Amino acid sequence: MNRTLNRVLLPSLLATTLAGTTLLPAKPASADDQLLRNIGIGAAAGVATGAITHRSAVRGAINGAAAGAAVTGANSALGRHSGHRDLPRDAAVGAAAGTVAGTVTGRHHAINNALTGAAAGAAINLLTH
Repeated sequence: MNRTLNRVLLPSLLATTLAGTTLLPAKPASADDQLLRNIGIGAAAGVATGAITHRSAVRGAINGAAAGAAVTGANSALGRHSGHRDLPRDAAVGAAAGTVAGTVTGRHHAINNALTGAAAGAAINLLTH
């Protein structure tokens, strides 16, 4: 079942998520829309990173979603709009949030947690820029 999940469901989920983020509406998004969008992008990036590193897809999604929420919060706190974002900062915020989320969920692999969070932060920056 796990192989079926990794070979069939995860690539489909990733493709659907990436297609959905490229078809975002042209109107300006509200703060709630941005938060939900970034949580979704982060979760998808977490699942993809988890599949690459052979980790749990659920924990990867949780880790990525936490990174997405943290990146949104950091950008809101700094008053940044999507046109003035910084890739290294978003990746660093995602890495920090991923490390914390991994510790909370019992996934005590700090490097993998940081990589998952950084990938989520970078994906958010690249897809919403």
